[in-house]
Amino acid sequence: MKNQITYTEHYGLYYPDLALPEQTSYPLGKYANLRLDFMKKHRRGTYTTLLTEGRLNEYLHAIDIQAHELLDDIIPRLAQERGIDEALKAHNPLQWAAEMNNIKAIAEEIILQEVIYQ
Repeated sequence: MKNQITYTEHYGLYYPDLALPEQTSYPLGKYANLRLDFMKKHRRGTYTTLLTEGRLNEYLHAIDIQAHELLDDIIPRLAQERGIDEALKAHNPLQWAAEMNNIKAIAEEIILQEVIYQ
């Protein structure tokens, strides 16, 4: 029988031999760790389910990939919409850097709202 529980005796008491299933071990990045922290605080049921089913690491890895793909999509689009290009970079590198930092901050805020804190 697949779901049969075994027990181990310690000092006259029987304890069930429980273990979590094997999980993947993908390295987790910034966005995966932010999602993990959010889930631990605000989505306890989802966190516990993914953990006990052995799917937490895989789920967080997918979140990290999704966030990076969205970031790679949003930044060039916002730069193009605002007219921030290589000509500005050559002409006024400080303004270009400030504009690109602003765009990255906007893109990260979008990712936080749409991917991490949902």
